[in-house]
Amino acid sequence: MSGLDAKANMNIDVVALGKVAVLMGGRSSEREVSLMSGGGVLAALRARGVDAHAFDPAERDLSALKTEGFARCFIALHGRFGEDGTVQGALELLDIPYTGPGVMASSIAMDKIMTKRIWRFEGLPTPDWRLVASAEETSHALAVLGAPMIVKPAREGSTIGLTKVTSAEECAQAYALASQYDPEVLCEQFIDGDETTCPVLEAAGQPADAGRAQALPVIRIVAPEGNYDYQNKYFTDTTQYHCPSGLPLAEEQEIQRLVERAFRTLGCRGWARADIMIRASDRQPFLLEINTSPGMTSHSLVPMAARASGISYEDLCLRILASAALDGGAGRP
Repeated sequence: MSGLDAKANMNIDVVALGKVAVLMGGRSSEREVSLMSGGGVLAALRARGVDAHAFDPAERDLSALKTEGFARCFIALHGRFGEDGTVQGALELLDIPYTGPGVMASSIAMDKIMTKRIWRFEGLPTPDWRLVASAEETSHALAVLGAPMIVKPAREGSTIGLTKVTSAEECAQAYALASQYDPEVLCEQFIDGDETTCPVLEAAGQPADAGRAQALPVIRIVAPEGNYDYQNKYFTDTTQYHCPSGLPLAEEQEIQRLVERAFRTLGCRGWARADIMIRASDRQPFLLEINTSPGMTSHSLVPMAARASGISYEDLCLRILASAALDGGAGRP
């Protein structure tokens, strides 16, 4: 267990948080889910007495955040132009603190290839991969990595554009689909085993310091036929989520330690959620990716893990909001 204090929100001065913009919607392929996340966050913050307002960057210029006197932003945007460092950079220029990791960490985490390079350099386990630029290179990657293999865009989320290929004949179609979303396509070794995810949450009342962040309980995911795709993530009730995970205690604790290291290695702050596969043959965990603006819908996993720690959805939103900061520190001159 993470040891996070479920009562720590009692120390958060709601009035001092000021006028808050919940950024939702945006221009990415995950707009629909972002609107769902943002709607939930907005209602939760208002329920805790926060002066919170919806703000869709696809419909309004971000400069309005400054002219309308917003003191901080809760980023409920997903994907491009939301968790890739672009909005974070704009908020840095506007001098408005925001939730989640800063510009560099957000940009790196959005790029699965750069993330894997850093993790591999730091000695953290992640599946082997190849960066490909054609269907032919995708077929070659399959010969090297073995079947089955995952083909996906390097900078997309929610399994959009992802294909699991088992033969060379499937490579061309898989590459064509992934390249629709990003010119850089990632071929990744498939790890057969338990699919898990683990959120990381900054301790309430602490400075925006990744070293003070702790992992929440691990969630084990069992999707229909092992297919945890966009539809099964957000719009069906057939996927099973086990929290407590049912994993041996030693395995759960190892995943939590691994996720905390992955979070710190990328320079993250505030909150995030990492996806991990546990190889069935030897129970070795492998980091897949880290999400720096995780979903906050009714199907989302960070609220689920928080509940297992005794933290309600409303208090989770308040705690994340209270951790809003700038790369140079909140309230910088």
